[in-house]
Amino acid sequence: MTAALTGFAVLLLLVFLRMPIAFAMGVVGFVGFAALADWNWLVAMSMASRRVMDTTMDYGLSVVPLFILMGNLVTRAGLSSELYAASNAFLGHRRGGLAMATIVACGGFSAICGSSLATAATMAKVAMPSMRRYGYSDELATASIASGGTLGILIPPSVILVIYGLLTETSIRELFAAGFIPGLIGVLLYLAAVRFVVWRRPAAGPRGERADWPARRRALRGVWTTLLLFAAVMGGIYGGVFTPTEAAGVGAGGAFLIALARGALGGSALFEVLADTARTTATLFLVLIGALIFSNFVNRAGLPDGLRDLVTGFDVPDLVVILLILLVYIVLGCVFESLSMLLLTVPIFFPLVQSMGFDLVWFGIIVVVVTEISLITPPVGLNVFVLSGVLRNVKTSVIFRGVTPFWCVDILRLALLVFLPGLSLFLPRLFYG
Repeated sequence: MTAALTGFAVLLLLVFLRMPIAFAMGVVGFVGFAALADWNWLVAMSMASRRVMDTTMDYGLSVVPLFILMGNLVTRAGLSSELYAASNAFLGHRRGGLAMATIVACGGFSAICGSSLATAATMAKVAMPSMRRYGYSDELATASIASGGTLGILIPPSVILVIYGLLTETSIRELFAAGFIPGLIGVLLYLAAVRFVVWRRPAAGPRGERADWPARRRALRGVWTTLLLFAAVMGGIYGGVFTPTEAAGVGAGGAFLIALARGALGGSALFEVLADTARTTATLFLVLIGALIFSNFVNRAGLPDGLRDLVTGFDVPDLVVILLILLVYIVLGCVFESLSMLLLTVPIFFPLVQSMGFDLVWFGIIVVVVTEISLITPPVGLNVFVLSGVLRNVKTSVIFRGVTPFWCVDILRLALLVFLPGLSLFLPRLFYG
């Protein structure tokens, strides 16, 4: 266990020295594994090469590039604008209604896109001009976009849930089912946060124009393709018609046809979509391989068993252990971006959680919710910095100030999911027993 803790400390040092997380985990795992084998480099090379081969040839991982491709095609097809228009038609006339419409649109878009960063960046271009036109404060406007964007890693299909499932050998379809209700709770609590902000400062979110029912029906007609695509992908998974990998293929194919029908793939657009998908996939695979090499090292060094013995020695309730793990995640979320944090910690914590008898599907959902919180908390709230890059005339400090009520309700949601596991496990049990 001492070797594992030393390796973890070296890893943190390398990360703080700005070494990319993928290389930091790979180097520490490789050198640490060699050290545990009496500095037999051939053993370490064999382990690392096997990890590279197994990961790149894993059929289950093909779901990752397919869902990324689906999200990129949906973004290119401009479905985000139609989702925002439909949400705005029903909510825009309320005080803070445009911010509420942004959150609902983010929830709908993330259900297809599966990426928090892409959702935040896209909705910033769609929603920010309207909110500024109606005099919304920059704090509320940017906070609704940054917070709504975090829903992208929880509402299925979610690449983060896929990676968690592969790391822990947990059913991806059960994780997708488990993420739906917590994602819906997140949307409702964010709407409540908007109401709280405009209750305290009515000028922050003035009322917009009320749309009549013919306009609302026209807006709904614009999102039928999005709803159909979501129903095909998730309905097929929940109904057992096809596997998550097959669903990703159906989703990518459907998104391609929608983008083609809208004339969004002319010229070099298709090449750009495919190139962006390849770059994102390569980055994810590189980080995943580094995490698996590091995981092999910490497992061989006995860290999971050492943690279990340590917890047993303290004789504290199992739920206290879970709360301490979540505290670690919240602290790490202040310095690490979400994917790196997940890959770094899950191989260490999930054997401990499993040994205590907790459901790994439930644990996966609360880990992703904690990861969501890290996307909007200082100093490394990645969604905040993405927005700051897209909206160059808005200071990062303004966005961080605005998101405070939103991460507060996220803490409330986390508490509900921890103490009421049935909120996460109801749909998996309903669909899969």
